[in-house]
Amino acid sequence: MLTPDNRSRLGKVSISTLTTCLFMRGFRNVWIRNVVPVAGAGSRMVGEAFTLRFIPAREDIDTMTAYASSEHIQRRAIEECPVGHVLVIDARGRADAACAGDIMIARLQARGAAGAVTDGGFRDSGAIAALGFPVYHRAPAPPASPIVHHAADLNLPVGCGEVAVYPGDIVVGDGEGVVVVPAGIANQAAEAAFEMTEYEEFAEERIRQGASIFGTFPPNDESRAAYEMWRRTRDILAG
Repeated sequence: MLTPDNRSRLGKVSISTLTTCLFMRGFRNVWIRNVVPVAGAGSRMVGEAFTLRFIPAREDIDTMTAYASSEHIQRRAIEECPVGHVLVIDARGRADAACAGDIMIARLQARGAAGAVTDGGFRDSGAIAALGFPVYHRAPAPPASPIVHHAADLNLPVGCGEVAVYPGDIVVGDGEGVVVVPAGIANQAAEAAFEMTEYEEFAEERIRQGASIFGTFPPNDESRAAYEMWRRTRDILAG
């Protein structure tokens, strides 16, 4: 389980740094392809994955009458996504009909979810942006969901943007996109990424002062020692 301290750390590191830390642990395929924040939406996001999977729609099943049912899986996803979780929607990369619109996303926000991401698209993107809630998609998708999508199941493993997402994995987003951290290594990855972020701050400072990139990034023994002294000095000054 992700600790509160490590949840906070993941909210402070870039997904670029996080992908490097995961690569160093053998994980190459963690970045959800071709998703960006809905324009203007809050883009920092950390939470456990709660998944929804779409399959292609079929005309005799995916009607507006069926969509209105309280048992409709897409609508259940909005009402059942736990507090602090990210709704991850597998749309098969299809952004020619919506995975949800502003009303559903507003409800997700009001229920205390941490955000939403799909490899498809959301409609009402301007209204979603105004919510200030972390939401990521491939592109705006104005047509109604049942035209293309049939909601098939909840909280099972899915593929989103060519990445395997298992319920409970940690989903982290920033202005550059979204990374999925396997749940079993989330605490290790958070600590490593936070440490790497601090080192990068030190390295950038040294390079601005004229240091060569060689021996600074990645570090050698000398730069590691200098970093430890820099960090101790910074902590003392911070009180």
